[in-house]
Amino acid sequence: MQAVQALAASHPGYFHAYSVVGLMALIGILFVGTAFTANRLLRPFAPTPEKLLAYECGVDPVGEGWAQTQVRYYVYAFLYVIFAVDAIYLFPWATVFSGPGFGTGTLVEMGVFIGFLAVGLLYAWKKGVLEWS
Repeated sequence: MQAVQALAASHPGYFHAYSVVGLMALIGILFVGTAFTANRLLRPFAPTPEKLLAYECGVDPVGEGWAQTQVRYYVYAFLYVIFAVDAIYLFPWATVFSGPGFGTGTLVEMGVFIGFLAVGLLYAWKKGVLEWS
């Protein structure tokens, strides 16, 4: 019985790790809050009409602030992200695949993954998304 009590006294408990994490989070929040407050108090503040204008590469803003953007730009960005993730997935897979003990199973898994990507690319191509007009 005394051994159990001695063991319990030497180990602070289950929630001790959470209290350390909570303390670190509180310190981080205080640090960020102090930095933002110091920035707000120490910065120069002299607003003029020129400083309050929206900056567009040195060109004075003319007309409304609303501009339509074509959806195909987002589709190109989405396709880029898909193939970037594909590349990020392929390089570690290739290094692991070169080790012993990896055979047909990993090759089939990668074939399925590339097949999904190929079906998505074929769908985008059939829909005419990849044509710049």
